[in-house]
Amino acid sequence: MASKSFRAAINEALKLEMRRDNRVIVLGEDVAGGRGGSANVEEAWGGPFGMTRGLYKEFGATRVLDTPITESAFVGATAGAAMTGLRPVAEVMFVDFTGVCFDQIMNQIAKIRYMFGGKAKLPLVIRMLYGAGYRAGAQHSQCLYPIYTHLPGLKVAVPSNPHDAKGLLISAIRDDDPVLFFEHKAILGMKGEVPDEAYEVPLGKANIVRAGKDVTVVAIGRMVHMAEKAAAALAKEGIDCEVIDPRTTSPLDTAAILASVRKTGRLVAVDEAYPRCNMATDIAALAAQEAFGSLRAPVRMVSPPHVPVPFAAPLEDLYIPNADKVAEAVRATVKHTSSS
Repeated sequence: MASKSFRAAINEALKLEMRRDNRVIVLGEDVAGGRGGSANVEEAWGGPFGMTRGLYKEFGATRVLDTPITESAFVGATAGAAMTGLRPVAEVMFVDFTGVCFDQIMNQIAKIRYMFGGKAKLPLVIRMLYGAGYRAGAQHSQCLYPIYTHLPGLKVAVPSNPHDAKGLLISAIRDDDPVLFFEHKAILGMKGEVPDEAYEVPLGKANIVRAGKDVTVVAIGRMVHMAEKAAAALAKEGIDCEVIDPRTTSPLDTAAILASVRKTGRLVAVDEAYPRCNMATDIAALAAQEAFGSLRAPVRMVSPPHVPVPFAAPLEDLYIPNADKVAEAVRATVKHTSSS
């Protein structure tokens, strides 16, 4: 099995699905990105992060569409294309820019299938970059998947590694519901084993990244790697963590999370999103409501402070939840149990 970057896994998933199904199109700002114009096939570099490199050369201008810088227009066009039989994949360069097209997502894409009694399908994907750590400033570094998880009618995928990125994107493209697909910009170069062939990672199925018996650590996206690092360090102290990667926040694999919490009796939820109403709070409430009798210590949450993402490098590093902060929360949970 070949080692591929997160970026390459996304690119490969798009190519495979476009070859398999000619209804799949890609649209967005600079998705072709020809430096001499989109017609310049050899120099079509696939956007500023190279995620769609090579698509324009292989599939042409009718299936890889560079759009004007107007998210409201091309995300609205994505909805219309899906309703008329295509399977569009839109790229919003940064999740922060979805504020411009929030009405199209919230009031149209999320509701059309419901409001038409299932007669209208919206098989579309909106891909977007998110997350801090790239020195991109407060308007390009947010984790906004909790906002979209809140909206019924949308599926939300947040892969943490190249293997899941490819498999989840293929599942998303083949799904008949709208899927918002979040790609953390700080792990685009991360490599892992990825099969060459097409495969699906089911939406709504969590991954038990590391089995353990003492503490359940549920982490989202890039935070999975912080949790893994913390778990490795804590193992040397005799604390056995079970690390769960939900993979999707909607649908959320509540069964896997609750089964683990009932086994370990402790929960630490790790989320890079702002602390108010994020996924950590949602997962904490789930455990409190459904597994309270199994809890041996209060649930702890690890999130950034409730401030915009700083631009200054030292402050941004301090802002992001890291392995040390996760380990500290786990130790506090275990200590509370042993002292009570």
